[in-house]
Amino acid sequence: MSENIDVRVRFCETDALGHVNNTSYFIYLEEARVQFFEYLGKRSGTDDWPFILVSTKCDFIKQVYFKQELRIETSVKKIGSKSFTLLHLIKDSKSNDIVAEGEATVVYFDFTKQTSEIIPDELRIRLEESHQLLT
Repeated sequence: MSENIDVRVRFCETDALGHVNNTSYFIYLEEARVQFFEYLGKRSGTDDWPFILVSTKCDFIKQVYFKQELRIETSVKKIGSKSFTLLHLIKDSKSNDIVAEGEATVVYFDFTKQTSEIIPDELRIRLEESHQLLT
């Protein structure tokens, strides 16, 4: 299972060269992660939030411009005992061409104890559902 969100590039997300600024991609990826967490049944907020982002990256494949319509497809690339890695494909909505590819590694985390924890079985099952599409 993958989760998708749609984005329309806003003027403020572009730079002096007229294309989307590299920092804007990370905002798109964050929104995709939040939506994916909601798919997992975890609402964002400060009460009992179980995730901490430990790594994120984005490879820029094609330039993207103001008003361009994008689709971000998010799925699970890898599942560990205490963490998982999400794969984000950013595509042009019209051509379906990949314009950027991102990854984010997320740790299941107890903020009260300040320690990572084993991913609970019910969450692991949801993650595995999304991971199976890639294998």
